[in-house]
Amino acid sequence: MIGTIRRLPRVATLLGMPTPFLDAIRRHAVAAPERPSLSVGEVTLTRAELVAAVERVAAAFAERGVGEGSWVTLVLPNGIEFVQAALAAWLLGATPQPISRRLPPVEREAIIALADPALVVVAETAGAAETAETAETAERPTLSGADIARWAADPSAPRHEGAAVTSPEWKVVTSGGSTGRPKLIVATSPADAEALAGLGTLLRLRPDGATLVTGPMSHNAPYVAMIAALLLGNHVVVMPRFDAAEALRLVERHGIDWLYLVPTMMLRIWRLPEQERLRYDLSSLRVAFHMAAPCAPWLKSEWIGWLGPEKILELYGGTELQAMTVITGTEWLEHEGSVGKAVIGEIECRDPDGAPLPPRAVGELWMRRGGAAAIPYRYVGARAKAAEDNWESLGDIGFLDEDGYVYVTDRDTDMILVGGENVYPAEVEAALDEHPAVRSSCVIGLPDDELGAVPHALVELDADVTDDELLAHARTRLEPIKVPRSIERVDSPLRDDAGKVRRSALRAERVRG
Repeated sequence: MIGTIRRLPRVATLLGMPTPFLDAIRRHAVAAPERPSLSVGEVTLTRAELVAAVERVAAAFAERGVGEGSWVTLVLPNGIEFVQAALAAWLLGATPQPISRRLPPVEREAIIALADPALVVVAETAGAAETAETAETAERPTLSGADIARWAADPSAPRHEGAAVTSPEWKVVTSGGSTGRPKLIVATSPADAEALAGLGTLLRLRPDGATLVTGPMSHNAPYVAMIAALLLGNHVVVMPRFDAAEALRLVERHGIDWLYLVPTMMLRIWRLPEQERLRYDLSSLRVAFHMAAPCAPWLKSEWIGWLGPEKILELYGGTELQAMTVITGTEWLEHEGSVGKAVIGEIECRDPDGAPLPPRAVGELWMRRGGAAAIPYRYVGARAKAAEDNWESLGDIGFLDEDGYVYVTDRDTDMILVGGENVYPAEVEAALDEHPAVRSSCVIGLPDDELGAVPHALVELDADVTDDELLAHARTRLEPIKVPRSIERVDSPLRDDAGKVRRSALRAERVRG
């Protein structure tokens, strides 16, 4: 078996065929079986242990009808079982479809109905029991995280040791979008190890490195970081839940060289007491990578000053990946506020009539792969906002400068029209978040008889502060029309660990109230 593992990917590459994900991971296990491959908490699996565990889980999946082209829905928290289940699906030529276990049961059931998976894997929690009892899971094979753990750890369990199959569609992820209606985004390219490892290299993941995944793998970016890092032979360290000080401790403990972040995490780390933030040895860190939401310029400047511009890397692009930009901290200092130039595809800024705009004119950002390249995804449950020649829009608003650098101001669906003027929540939130008492903020538009809508700020606080103090702080940074007319304190997090906020739901709740 070891000789077969060693040869398969090389033969496939020479023939121009995609190498299945698991053949690439097996090859790493043959080269250095005792190297650490996956860590969660105090548990670490070597490369050989991970491959053996995945083969056992895959055998159980195959017994339940999972095969090439199947979808496997994963309703699991960040953990070893999540990774093992995803890899087992890919081994069989199936496609994992992660969804958040924190979704309301009705929304979770709607997503499962839309996906129609061959198998559902749920967590061993009260929430999992609730999931297992829904109409959609009751009529299809369902396993628990405990099942995965038991098979993975049982040396007597059968193993699927046959050749890996290339999944025809390597990824299916879920997005509620701005409307709240679920949609599935299906990557139409196969599970090609070379292609995804190439994406990892573009993001400056290095072979045999150490990667820290801080966000929930039910979201696209942490999920992609996990598998790209494994395909490059990295030791992948997964946080069950983000904690600012713990993230820094893990960088020191495991010699992490590539760290995944979103601006919410960056803010929480920066707000640690300076003595706490500086106590950890971060000398191993080469890349602090961030994406998912606009990063306030003041916060990014602080990180660049702390770690150095050469270590900061930002990506902009949708899950659909029609196009993608990347920018280093060094470039950002020359183009402050930019998310970079397109490294995949093309990006154009247009007015409401669809005409291209000149540099620095704000409009809607449109994307495409360009040339003869096919659209790299398909939707289930939604339709793209599209124009001629394969141009598509995700609803982002921004502009391009004279050098082709892209600047994102906000999402079209989040914009608040105040007395005929556009107010973008991201700008207001960046100003509020700069106040030392603010842990996180979210700005929505509420109806107003005179102006049509006015900004309303929800704030999660770390310290006592009055409304007047917050508003005075905002007035020094914002035009009067952008200053919130009201402030609401909240006790629960406004954003999840992926940095996402559901503005439409928050607004609807307050309008109904």
